[in-house]
Amino acid sequence: MLRDLLAPDLKIVFCGTAASEVSAARGEYYAGPGNKFWSILHEIGLTPRLLAPAEYGDLLGLGIGLTDVVKDQAGGDADIDFVRSDPDGLCRKITRFAPGILAFNGKRAAQVFLKLRRVEYGVQTLQVGETRLFVAPSTSGAANGYWDASIWCGLSELVRRTSA
Repeated sequence: MLRDLLAPDLKIVFCGTAASEVSAARGEYYAGPGNKFWSILHEIGLTPRLLAPAEYGDLLGLGIGLTDVVKDQAGGDADIDFVRSDPDGLCRKITRFAPGILAFNGKRAAQVFLKLRRVEYGVQTLQVGETRLFVAPSTSGAANGYWDASIWCGLSELVRRTSA
């Protein structure tokens, strides 16, 4: 659906579950009208200004990458056939590009990647090489009931410590 935005030695790569239908149609990450991704990145200081979804390519210059654990489907979690996900392929990409942090935008993406039924928010004990793993609440409007910006603030602090 959406091409990965990856490069060597990024500070952080955000990994969603799959592109939404709106994002797939527009060819832009986190383009749904209720998605909080772009506003929270700015709020927590990872971007110097509020970026629009069409500007997602600008993230590389800020040391930020984007990917999804399911690359060939679009929609919400209920629409995705997770049997077709490729966590091993994502692991190879992360090993190759070696970002400081792989941050999952929502528990579902982390569960699929880690092949676990339950995960908790925050820093994970598992790593991919030297890449630390972090699970943040989903920015999707469909997940508003689980939203907690303080966890995203903790992620920002981890990025600063890891990049220092």
